[in-house]
Amino acid sequence: MSKITEQIEEIIQPVLDDLNFELVEIEFTKEGKDHFLRISIDKEGGVDLNDCTLASEKISEVMDEEDPIEQMYYLDVASPGAERPIKTNKALHDAVEQPVFVSLYAPIDGSKEWLGVLQSVTDDHIVIKAQVKEKKKEVEIPRNKIAKARHAVLI
Repeated sequence: MSKITEQIEEIIQPVLDDLNFELVEIEFTKEGKDHFLRISIDKEGGVDLNDCTLASEKISEVMDEEDPIEQMYYLDVASPGAERPIKTNKALHDAVEQPVFVSLYAPIDGSKEWLGVLQSVTDDHIVIKAQVKEKKKEVEIPRNKIAKARHAVLI
């Protein structure tokens, strides 16, 4: 997490807590000549357009007072969607028995990307049951090799 996103998290977390929303992800990025502050939120049962609108209004209010971003930007508050990122230890444990996609810093068994059902999580590794050609295979992945993880939709 960058310094700017850490500052933004400190500013907006109390607002989201008051609204009973979970902060999933903060992204500050430049696309072309425009800057975007994207905030993903969730809650039990999921968020809808009204939830995102309410959160956006409340976040705008506090950001108007304490904004650490110097340049103009667009604020986008949205649901993380079906393929939401898995960023915390709790989110990883909550994803057990669910489909996940994991990309790695270094290959395991010749692949840097694994798609399958998360079987287990420990402090040191995760186990994914992945489809490899015609067979299902359990792959043990050291947690320090995980670059990114997200929920997945299996077809």
